[in-house]
Amino acid sequence: MRRAKHSFVICAYKESPYLEECILSLKKQMLRSEILICTSTPNAYISGLAKKYDLPVYVNPGESGITQDWNFALSKVRTRYATIAHQDDVYEPSYSLEVLKRMKRSRRPIIAFTDYAEIRNGVKTTDVRMLKIKRFMMIPLRPRFVKSSRFIRRRVLSFGDPICCPSVTYALDYVERPVFADHFRSCEDWEAWEKLSRMKGDFLYIPKPLTCHRIHEGSETTAIIRDHQRGNENLEMFSKFWPMPVAKLINRFYNKSEESNDLNGKEC
Repeated sequence: MRRAKHSFVICAYKESPYLEECILSLKKQMLRSEILICTSTPNAYISGLAKKYDLPVYVNPGESGITQDWNFALSKVRTRYATIAHQDDVYEPSYSLEVLKRMKRSRRPIIAFTDYAEIRNGVKTTDVRMLKIKRFMMIPLRPRFVKSSRFIRRRVLSFGDPICCPSVTYALDYVERPVFADHFRSCEDWEAWEKLSRMKGDFLYIPKPLTCHRIHEGSETTAIIRDHQRGNENLEMFSKFWPMPVAKLINRFYNKSEESNDLNGKEC
């Protein structure tokens, strides 16, 4: 059997009731990928699922945290391309096929990423205000001739973070590591895209909802929004692109739109 060129590395934390659903979605991919699990909270639940599906488990021996765990996960990958799969999320069967197709056509890929749906109360939907805004923000990245334009991708990122982190595949031959800085609790991915956007190479956008991101009461995104930390981090990110008065104005509208991640909030 030919060796896979792509890996899904699942970052597992404690005992997520959605972990098995994530694993099954990766097993059902049309194009075979390596699948491995990384964790900083080893337990019988994770090891039991790993044994059931014959998956290797790597335990982070160092400092635990979102960025530390993600960087550790990428360090265990031995293929050219890697996707950090979040344990609560699922992937459409054609995800890896579509992503690798785009990667292989690029002379110097950096990252490839897809549109995405959300899973709310067990129901998959793309009809959410924030998703509509992000889809609109991505329009400048649709034409393939702009894939290598640092100007275009930085302008997109200057208005917010429309890139769904679990939808991203990294071209490890070209991405400088560690990818993630231990600075933010919420905007660590946006900070990484900002850094990568300065590099020579391609940002490859696939405008198909091939990733399904789960929104639920226990999610880190929901918790961060409720304690208002994300708003402060967003402002710091906007200030990387704009003078502070402009950054504050954009941040005010951006934070309003992010309230849709709270299941108890109103939907538009």
